[in-house]
Amino acid sequence: MAKLYIDEKKKKSHINPELYGHFSEHLGRGIYGGLFVGEDSDIPNVKGMRSDVVEALRKIRVPVLRWPGGCFADEYHWMDGIGPKESRKKMINTHWGGVVEDNSFGTHEYFELCSQLGCKTYINGNVGSGSVREMSEWVEYMTFQGVSPMADLRAKNGHEDAWKVDYFGVGNENWGCGGNMTPEYYGNLYRRYQTYVRDYNHEHILKIACGANVNDTEWTKGVLKTCFAFPHPGHAHGFMDGLSLHYYVHPGGWQNKGSATDFTEETCYKTLDKALYMEDLIKAHGAILDEYDPEKKIGMMVDEWGAWYDVEPGTNPGFLYQQNTMRDALVAAVTLNIFNQHSDRVKMACIAQMVNVLQSVILTEGSKMVLTPTYHVFHMYRHHQDAELVESWLEGVETAGVQDCRVPSLQESVSVDQDGVVTVTLANLSLEEAYPVAAELAGMEPAKAEASILTGKMNAHNTFEEPENVKEEAFMDVNLKGKQASLTIPPCSVVCLRLS
Repeated sequence: MAKLYIDEKKKKSHINPELYGHFSEHLGRGIYGGLFVGEDSDIPNVKGMRSDVVEALRKIRVPVLRWPGGCFADEYHWMDGIGPKESRKKMINTHWGGVVEDNSFGTHEYFELCSQLGCKTYINGNVGSGSVREMSEWVEYMTFQGVSPMADLRAKNGHEDAWKVDYFGVGNENWGCGGNMTPEYYGNLYRRYQTYVRDYNHEHILKIACGANVNDTEWTKGVLKTCFAFPHPGHAHGFMDGLSLHYYVHPGGWQNKGSATDFTEETCYKTLDKALYMEDLIKAHGAILDEYDPEKKIGMMVDEWGAWYDVEPGTNPGFLYQQNTMRDALVAAVTLNIFNQHSDRVKMACIAQMVNVLQSVILTEGSKMVLTPTYHVFHMYRHHQDAELVESWLEGVETAGVQDCRVPSLQESVSVDQDGVVTVTLANLSLEEAYPVAAELAGMEPAKAEASILTGKMNAHNTFEEPENVKEEAFMDVNLKGKQASLTIPPCSVVCLRLS
């Protein structure tokens, strides 16, 4: 039997709700048809936003939404997406599929979507092909309340009041699609551009610098060294509030990603092993951040993460549309557990992407909508948002896997909310073995246990014809005795246990 020890009195760090954030780019059917259908659509909508999708997303408490990219951000010119839709500039989306982007979803539509979702805003600015003036005027357009050229233009376009921008990313992947820059060059550009991301009306915008791709610690070192060189006395933290990190799980490598639904047990374990690598990345980049920011005031923002496979057969390769299985549910579970466990440094994370792209939580096809296994994990884990991470550790855990690819069979994180409810999220990564687990608390003797489970074969997934093959269900087999809660977790499962 595995033992899970929980010291609910030892609070380690606060779990920002933004760890459960999302990312939506102008890519494939991620926005058009997925989130936005236009006011004239036969699909039920409110001001063009799909009502079914918005309602589903509200249930998982989406805390923040990053937009407009991604690679698209560094070719996006925001003035193309304001004013009457019929006069907005059309362009070719050169990054994603070579299709026409009509800019009918722009700044006003994004803030309307965030309003309907009830989430914070994260705008990604254009450094790769945009000017300082363009970025500065966009910030003014969005956030200045008063008399100014951009505030007047916003009012002319139908929105007199300023919006609140919570986070602003100064460029995206500038080591690659955002300009193929060196870290020192980008670091100097960041210092310059961020100067003009001004705080109007006493509303502070948290500024995020472009961080590394996967394990490129030299990028992290170069950017931080540049941004912390000769700092202004008022900018002790290198002019930044956050530094991003991007990491995608490719089971077969970048050139051979493999099918989202047709894979072997060995491939499944390789995928989970690569998902667990997220912890190594956080530690490696976090150690560099610690040299400059030992108080951990700069947040690590993992604003692109998830599994990336080959597109579904017959779909546009540039649309990155893929199915979503129990394997992806396990990827999400272990990744979110890792973010919880490192919430002293990781302050935001955005799964890529929200709808119809990569490891999405929702798939749509015309008027149809289906919730993916990953969606259900986010629903189960919503209880961690705004809670306090507490001390927990597992003993007696076996490994699972095949041949040379072995992973821990069990992985967890534990938090306590403001009402004193203990939330345990536990993943069983074994595809074959069930495990008895005894969770023992330090002082609490729970009187009540509520639990839910997501389980199925590794390639089980939901389709538009069978949308409930994989779904969250009540889990009744939890026994309470004194300070202990015991259960047996089935193979290939995620369990959320709430003790009070």
